Amino acid sequence: MQTNPVLHFFCGKMASGKTTLSKKLASEHDAILISEDIWLSKLYPEEISAFDDYLRYSSRLKPIVSQHVQDVLAQGISVVLDFPGNVPSQRLWFRSIFEAAKVSHMLHYIVSPDSLCKAQLRKRNAEQPEGSMIMSEAEFDYITAYFHPPTTDEDFNITIYESS
Repeated sequence: MQTNPVLHFFCGKMASGKTTLSKKLASEHDAILISEDIWLSKLYPEEISAFDDYLRYSSRLKPIVSQHVQDVLAQGISVVLDFPGNVPSQRLWFRSIFEAAKVSHMLHYIVSPDSLCKAQLRKRNAEQPEGSMIMSEAEFDYITAYFHPPTTDEDFNITIYESS
């Protein structure tokens, strides 16, 4: 058991590599990995067919995950939350967790050009890994329009990953 648990979470455009990085970090830090995509696909397999559906069901999941993650962190175990933190309100949710648990945190920010994300999106659509939904490039553009990178004003511990 760890004595100084850390909450790891992510910011990055769709298909930038957040899930791949989350698996790597969970392994490196002997952390529990909790993937929003997998939980949503298991809990609501037929209900999510559009972005608004995702928003609705994700908001139902977060209160349950919040308490669960705080309980795991209280046991001295680090957690990797593979949930997007792509807008300030999502990042406030992460803050509420690590502050309530009184543990350290790390925001992993993946900076990727749209062209790379779209190429990775096409690959993900073809491979369909567990929990993934097929998303079009038009849906990528729609969702990415809401993307807001973290700012220094938000006062997070940040590790930045540059993709090209």
